[in-house]
Amino acid sequence: MSSHEAEAFTFDDLAVVMGSYNEEDAIAAVCRDINDVTDGKAEIVCVDGSSDRTPEIAREHGATVIEQEPQGYGIAVKEAVETPERPVVVTTDCDDTYPMARLPDFLEKINEGYDVVSGDRLYYGADAMPAFNRFGNEAFALLASTLMGKRVHDTTTGMRAYRRDVIQQIEWTENTGLSAELLMRPLMRDYRIYELPIEYHERAGETKLDPLSGGAAIAKSIVKVAAEEHLR
Repeated sequence: MSSHEAEAFTFDDLAVVMGSYNEEDAIAAVCRDINDVTDGKAEIVCVDGSSDRTPEIAREHGATVIEQEPQGYGIAVKEAVETPERPVVVTTDCDDTYPMARLPDFLEKINEGYDVVSGDRLYYGADAMPAFNRFGNEAFALLASTLMGKRVHDTTTGMRAYRRDVIQQIEWTENTGLSAELLMRPLMRDYRIYELPIEYHERAGETKLDPLSGGAAIAKSIVKVAAEEHLR
């Protein structure tokens, strides 16, 4: 038995983190789901740039809220993943699209010795996702797989579990493309990665990412990160 398996992390070792921007329609449900599934044991960290009631609602549900000027997805999520002291960090989005009921499965895979457990939204078809976005996400995965020489199925998912030491050992540089970077750098450095099929729900509230400019920024990040890691 490895030292990884001997540790057996529990919900007391778990932080669930997210960046939020004007998500007052969904944030309460996300926090409630996390608290219900983990019996209130998981730490919730929300890095927020909202002008609506999102931060107050998050605090009412026990979240630690770090207020930040809106600077984009990656800057908020980077702050969120680097804040907790707990040894296992799970990212999610605050729009209620990701299944918090699967948190035990993510933790179980970390306990099996994986360094990163990545939620694969496309495995079950992601019918709640607009067709254009689904095509884009499949294209990003294909692009990343080709450049890395390692097959991945969903590079841009917002739900992943990480060992905190992995987060600390890598310098993160991307903003819009951070979700792809958070998978690609560990994978190209031979950390143990597991893609876990997850359900994906229709989002509550309006999407903030323009699919064309956002998609171009993500593709650019994928190319840049793959090139940097090959040169390491």
